[in-house]
This record gives sequence, structure tokens and C-alpha cells, in this order.
Amino acid sequence: MRIREVVDAGCDLFLGGACAGCGTPGRELCSHCALLLRRDARLRWPIPAPVGLAPPYASSAYEGPVRELVLSYKERRRFGLARSLGGAVAQAVRASIRDVHGAPAELAMSSLLLVSAPSRPDVVRSRGHDAVLRMSRAAASELRRTGIRVTVVPALAIVGSVDDQAGLDARQRVSNLRGAYAATPAGARLVRDRACIVVDDVVTTGATAAEAARALRAVGALVLATAVVAATERRLPALRSRPDRLPPAAKPG
Repeated sequence: MRIREVVDAGCDLFLGGACAGCGTPGRELCSHCALLLRRDARLRWPIPAPVGLAPPYASSAYEGPVRELVLSYKERRRFGLARSLGGAVAQAVRASIRDVHGAPAELAMSSLLLVSAPSRPDVVRSRGHDAVLRMSRAAASELRRTGIRVTVVPALAIVGSVDDQAGLDARQRVSNLRGAYAATPAGARLVRDRACIVVDDVVTTGATAAEAARALRAVGALVLATAVVAATERRLPALRSRPDRLPPAAKPG
């Protein structure tokens, strides 16, 4: 029996633990679900994509065990998943850097800023933490260990009325979030003329990430991409509205 299997059996026997993704007895995250979060990230555009959405990168589709992991982390206070989910975000950041060939050399040499999508204060209180900000910091730690200079900047705040997004279609989500975010005074100074990547947990319709990008561009930030854990895959018989990869000379954002 492998050491991991022994550890899992011990966790199940003495602690009653189980994987937050698939329910396998043992640790909070089993080896199979961990691998789902470590796959190479790629562009995953929503269909239709909202205007202004920076290219969205994710390692996984938002379904099955990955969906359960995200929900367990956000809604069920499984805070220990932050590092693994942050690792998935780090994969998305790496993929975006790989694809953005047209970024000016001086930007490529300077540190990237990870800007987390803001959450409503009441949601943060009810969850016991700012889930996206915590995950962004975990992603930054991993990226720095691999030599990528990156800083997390919680530069955005909610300034408009935002309803719960659950149950809203793509058009309603865009309308609900229009003008809802703005850079804080300190955030505006930090992101101006800097290369930024928007971080969120999931891209569904892209409305949240598009609004975050709009607010950052409004204060002079260069928004390169969107990095998330997972993206909703819409199996529709529609033509893709965006390319799978950015062209070499594309201007990011």
C-alpha cells in the first residue's frame, strides 16, 4: 500500500475525513482531484463573451469534483483548499503569460499585479473570509516560488448595487454588474500603467471579470488576462466568438 493510501485510511479512521471534491474517504483533497486542478490551463471563452472581457484562462471545466471543490472552499469553509485552488489559478496565470506575446518588453520584465474580483462585505462576513483574495495570495506564493514576480493588489471595491447573480442569464448578469466596480484611490495609484491579471474563482458568463477589467482600465491599468480555477462550458451548437489563442502580435486586454 502506498504511503498516501495509508494516510488517507488514517484520516478516514481517526478523523472521518473525506475529499471535498469526490467524497473519497481520507484527506481534504484526494490525489485524483488534485490532478484535476493541476492540468495545463487554456483559453476558455464563454459564449457569448461580454464586451471587455480579458482573455479567460482556466485549467478545468466547472463541473463534477472541481465544482464541488470550489463550492466547498467558498460556501462550506474548507479554507485548507485555498492553496490547491490557488495552484490552479497560478497555472492560468502561467498560460496567459505564455500566450501574450505582444506585451511590451518593459511590462514583461516588471512584476505582474493580480487583482482579485471584489466580493460584497456581507458575503465576506457570511463566508468567514474573502475567498478570491485568499486564493489570489496562494497563487502569488506559488508563482513567486517559480521565479515569476507577482504582487496581489485588492484594488477594486463594489460601489454600486449588486444583486445575487444566481439565476440570472448572461445579459442580466452584465446589466446587474454594469458600473458596480471601481478602483479604490490607493488601488488606482498602484495599477496605473501596470500589467494586471484579474483573478476570480470561476468564469460563467464572464460578466464579473469583464466589469473588473473595465474598472481597472478606467484608471489606466493594462489588463492582460483573466485567471480562474474553472470555467463553465456551454455545449451549444454555436460558432465560437473568440479565438482559442491570442495571435502573436495581439494587443492584450
